[in-house]
Amino acid sequence: MTSVAPVILLAAEKESAEVTDWAARVGWVVGLGLFVALVYWLMREGWKWRGTLQGDLPELPGAPDEPGPAKLSMSGRYHGSTTAGQWLDRIVAHGLGTRSRVELTLTDAGLDVVRPGAADFFVPVAALREARLDKGIAGKVLTEGGLLVVTWAHGDKLIDSGFRSDHAAEHDEWVDTLNDMINKTETEGAR
Repeated sequence: MTSVAPVILLAAEKESAEVTDWAARVGWVVGLGLFVALVYWLMREGWKWRGTLQGDLPELPGAPDEPGPAKLSMSGRYHGSTTAGQWLDRIVAHGLGTRSRVELTLTDAGLDVVRPGAADFFVPVAALREARLDKGIAGKVLTEGGLLVVTWAHGDKLIDSGFRSDHAAEHDEWVDTLNDMINKTETEGAR
């Protein structure tokens, strides 16, 4: 009978541990939520500051009333614009940093960029400088040749704008046609 008494005594002394410390858990969740909100706010302020620094960029031109018949058209995605040759220096002024769907139309007058939900713009043929296939632009990296990059002049700045067609096979035709138009314009301007 003596051996049973210590076992009963040990069982009576055990207490169950507290299952959840709700105050600490709520404190951690609120702290994490505030941290995420702070990071989001800082990112937004940085975006707005970048737009302020690029405030010297002139307003984007609109499409002419009579641009002429379409040479090429394409549906796809607009991935943003950067300073030419610096694929990570995103331009956010005038909505150029906003990704969106895009409808591109190339005419004799230039390149019409129609973006639902974002600012449309027009690149006159005289402002076009180069078209090439590339693998990336600020925030978007694809396979080699997966992105149509059009270099154009706006004010005193050269800009690279990145587009991706819904049908990537169209990219080569766009590069060839744009570069032919640019060469033809430069040749006529040299006369």
